[in-house]
Amino acid sequence: MRAIIKQIPNFITTLNLLSGVIATFFAIDGHLIWAGIFICAASVFDFLDGMAARALHAYSETGKELDSLSDLVSFGVAPGAILFTLLEFSLFDANQRIHEINAHWYEWLILFSAFLVPVFGAIRLAKFNVNTSNEPFFRGLPIPSNGIFWASMGLMLEFPKYYQYFEVIYSTKNLVILGVFMSGMMVINMPMFSLKVHNLKFGENWYRYLFLALALVLLITLNVYGLALTILLYIVLNIIFYLFKVRF
Repeated sequence: MRAIIKQIPNFITTLNLLSGVIATFFAIDGHLIWAGIFICAASVFDFLDGMAARALHAYSETGKELDSLSDLVSFGVAPGAILFTLLEFSLFDANQRIHEINAHWYEWLILFSAFLVPVFGAIRLAKFNVNTSNEPFFRGLPIPSNGIFWASMGLMLEFPKYYQYFEVIYSTKNLVILGVFMSGMMVINMPMFSLKVHNLKFGENWYRYLFLALALVLLITLNVYGLALTILLYIVLNIIFYLFKVRF
């Protein structure tokens, strides 16, 4: 029975992986809302597997490696597929089979820029796995945050409340900039605060409370649009804290 219980976190991790695989296929096929939904589901499973491992004291090297591989698919490959399809829409107004795309060389370069997301995601996870310093913060943007950002970019297309801004948000230039920016943020060495708390003291957690309060306002007022802005808010706050040498 103990051996079975120890596999519960790994089972939840495989649900993360499965969600990421499904999201990837939906993204390639142009169904970005379903891709976004399954990436969000993957993020829930990613949270639950860690909680289950702590609750059941079921840690293992296999689980650690499986978690990283699952995160790469769900929050690296699937978001890269979403970005690739968004770039297709921005360039050709259509989602096509890759071998049917008739593009100039520079348009292929634009499309291939989407591959930076999974590649840099893999580098970010590799750096995280070999970091033995036990720092109470992240180095670079956690890859699940990258996944949620691109999931929301897919979901927003199905909720055209602010469609008048779509030409700006989903322009080829801005999509490439966002792809490069988010990829770079995953591998940057800048400290970024974690939401894990050891106590509820305001003095030790004020920056977390500030972020959560602002994120709540964004999510309540903008709904699905607030997801992407919440991730950008997290990045901006960390850049500000880094410049002003705030200690986490």
